[in-house]
This record gives sequence, structure tokens and C-alpha cells, in this order.
Amino acid sequence: MSAAATSFPVTHPTGSYTVTVGTNLLPNLRQIAGITGDIALVSDSNVAPLYAAQIGKTAVSITVPAGEKYKTLDTVRGIYDQLLAAGVDRKCTIVALGGGVVGDMAGFAAATYLRGVPFVQCPTSLLAMVDASVGGKTGVDMPQGKNLVGAFKQPTAVIADISTLQTLPPEEFASGMAEVIKHSLLDTRFVPQVPRTGQTDSDNPEPHRPVRGTSDDLQSLVSNAIQVKRDVVQEDPFEQGRRATLNLGHTFGHAIEQVSGYAVRHGEGVAMGLMLAANLSARLGYCAPSVQDEVEKLLLAHRLPTRVPSQFETTDLYKAMWTDKKKAAGKLHFILLHAIGDAFVTGDVEKTAVLQTIDELKK
Repeated sequence: MSAAATSFPVTHPTGSYTVTVGTNLLPNLRQIAGITGDIALVSDSNVAPLYAAQIGKTAVSITVPAGEKYKTLDTVRGIYDQLLAAGVDRKCTIVALGGGVVGDMAGFAAATYLRGVPFVQCPTSLLAMVDASVGGKTGVDMPQGKNLVGAFKQPTAVIADISTLQTLPPEEFASGMAEVIKHSLLDTRFVPQVPRTGQTDSDNPEPHRPVRGTSDDLQSLVSNAIQVKRDVVQEDPFEQGRRATLNLGHTFGHAIEQVSGYAVRHGEGVAMGLMLAANLSARLGYCAPSVQDEVEKLLLAHRLPTRVPSQFETTDLYKAMWTDKKKAAGKLHFILLHAIGDAFVTGDVEKTAVLQTIDELKK
């Protein structure tokens, strides 16, 4: 483990675990996570060839297809089959090595296989590090919408090896920055400082290894972003109150992903969703129009989309929102802004205002 690694605790209703952020951590997974028994590794077809060998000996190594469209009950059933074939018992730890999709499915499998086995998150994407790996949410998508089947399953450890970000494609790094920016809109103490994505080849002598800033830059960025989320989920572990604000941009974003057939990345959907939420907030008089301008500047600085593709029908997007988990008592619930750093949840939004916001921000 790198001597410069950052570690901090996350508490939850049944205990606590440690998040460790640093470089070259995967080869020391057992030591860092305190694993003494067998490991069942779950990764995907993109990540496994790059990093699975660093984990060392496993009872079984399961590789699932990469991509959101495979985050289904059928894929999880395949994970169960391979765990059973390998004779995995309750003393075995399931290790998720990959992005948010892998973490969600492996966590759901860990929550339900043999009614629960230990689970360690090893996120390899920026998005998974700063968002999906912390908080205990796991689950899969249904044809009707995202994350409609799942469970809360707290990991026994989270190990964010930022070395893995060097092989992350530029568009995926930018996608992760959407969640980083979202955290900065929720907590003004956190101002993300990282070089912009999208440099030219002349700026980067190794185009296949996109510029991310120094390891120290990344470690600080990831650690600070995780701690914003940590503070929220510790206060509200089961999403009964403040934690819902972490879904800023997601009511719109999930609908955009769904209507696109998941051709739009999660972070891209969130980026558009942040713009739509800011616009709707201003439209309803909850915040000044300048808030939308500030949100747009942040997103554009990281080459993230700020407009909804025109081919997505406004009525289709609105219909897709009704499959969102955040609806209650026959109302859609939106996370909106009074100001940067001051988000709130409301179900008091007229359909007309939502449709107008989508239409205004189409390109």
C-alpha cells in the first residue's frame, strides 16, 4: 500500500468500514481490506484483463459483459451460478472490481447470495469511486427503469486505487466528473480542482493515457468528493431525508439514459440533468438565473453536455421519469436548488414547467 494513501471511516447503522484512496493498492487488497478467507472476484470484460491479476489468488473469478445494458437480473443469476459451481460459502468475500455497474451487481449478489456474504468495493472508474462505491446501494435495472430492484448492502471496505484511472477513456473520466461537479453543487466547501479533459495530442505525449493531473491531484479530488457523499449518507443511511439530494440531476438524467437505450453514459445524463434541474429551479423562482450559468460553466469546463439531444422526444422523457424511484404519492419528486450548496426535494412541480424546461434546453 502506498504510504501516501488516504483513509477515513464511514459509519452506518450496523457498523463501519474504511475507505482507502491511493496508488497501487490492488496488489495489497487482502491486507488493506482485512480479508482472511477466499475471494470471489466479480469484474467485467473491460477491466478484468487489465487489473484482475493484481488481486492474486481467488476461489473464482467471474467476468460479466461490460455496459449498463447488462445490469440485469439475468446477469446476476449468472453470477449466482458461478458462485455455486465454485462452492463459495458465507466465509468468502465477494470483491467488485470495476465501475458502478459491476459494483451494483456484485453488491446485489453479495446481499442476496446465501442471504448475505461479505463484500468489498474496488472501484476502477472515477464515477464509481466518488459515487457508487459509498453508501450501500446495490441493484439492477429493469426494462421499465434504472435500479428498480436492489438492496442496501454495506461493503466491509472500499479501496479506490487511482492508478486504474490512467486507463480510463477520456469520455469516461469526464462522465465521472459529472458526479464530482454534482457534489460541489451540494456542498460549497468542496471545489473540484482537476485539469480539464479533452486535451489535444500535443498537450499529451501519450494520448492513450489521458491527462488526469498528478496522482496527488487525483487522490485529493477523489478523497474530497467521497467525503462529501460520506457526510450525507452517514446522516441519512436509508434515504429518508437529506440523502435524496444526492440525486440532484438524476430524475432527468435517468430518463435521458433510458430513452437513449443507455447509449448516453450515466455521467452524461447527470450532466444534462444538472442543467435541467438548475433551469427548472430558476423557472419556478427558487433560485437566480445566474445559478444555471454557474452550473453550465462547470460542466463545459469538463467537456460535459449541457443540452438534451433533439431526437429525444420531450413527452418520452417525461413518461420515462415516472418509472423513477423518486416518485411518491402520485407525484414526481425533483431535487432543485435554492442556490449552489442549497439543494432541496419537492414534489410540487407542474408538468408544464418540466416540459418547458426540457424544450428550452434541447439542441
